[in-house]
Amino acid sequence: MRHDLSENEYLAFKDFLESACGILLGDNKQYLVKSRLRKIMEENNIEGLSALIEKLRRAGRGGGLQESVIDAMTTNETLWFRDTHPFRILEEKIIPELAPKLGAQSLRIWSAACSTGQEPYSITMVADEYRRNKPGVLKSNVSLVATDISKRVLEAAKSGTYEMLAIGRGLSRERQERYFQKTADGSWKINADLQRQIDFKELNLLDRYTQLGRFDVIFCRNVLIYFSAELKRDIISRMHQVLKPGGYLVLGASESLNNLPDKYDMVHCNPGIIYQAK
Repeated sequence: MRHDLSENEYLAFKDFLESACGILLGDNKQYLVKSRLRKIMEENNIEGLSALIEKLRRAGRGGGLQESVIDAMTTNETLWFRDTHPFRILEEKIIPELAPKLGAQSLRIWSAACSTGQEPYSITMVADEYRRNKPGVLKSNVSLVATDISKRVLEAAKSGTYEMLAIGRGLSRERQERYFQKTADGSWKINADLQRQIDFKELNLLDRYTQLGRFDVIFCRNVLIYFSAELKRDIISRMHQVLKPGGYLVLGASESLNNLPDKYDMVHCNPGIIYQAK
């Protein structure tokens, strides 16, 4: 790959990435693009960014090259019980409020942009601990759909197997011993009963959500910051269509919901804010 990127090449790639997956690159991110795409371009004998863009356009959506490029440009940083308070809100407010209304229906939760699985598995642990601490209150099953655009991270999430370094990022010793078993190679595997509660699916947030069904709770955290204001509004509006009335949308700590008062009410939880669907 050439060391220099022209302004036109960078802008063309920026437009491609946003149209393909919604990620909006800021200005002066040429170094980031070069460093993340270098290996892909070398493996495919592609000399410059213009040639890569042309090849991507010819291949069309869904090809292996496009998948590799999006995967390389996607940040998959995550940890267990990230930011803590959304999981406390789930345990102390959302489950107690929704559980009595469910009857025989499952509590359905969508973890959007789930990365390598720490968020959905953390959610299943919260639900399990709620049952242990308050037997008989949450009588229904908990059913999670966890989606991501990256096949690579979804495969890691489905396996439910983590190295010790990943296990140590936000997971207490008590939860590690309760919910994981150590494998022969020294890694840790999630309990099968938690794993069965989660259906991992590949999904681009620019696509339709109706095939996922309807949800009581949606976790969409630390991903909208990469989208334009227009795309962010579109995604949150379409999530409202699959969120049951009275259900909750949980965003990341640095994300907010603006200009949709007809669809959501803001609920202050001290700390943290969640949004209830009208």
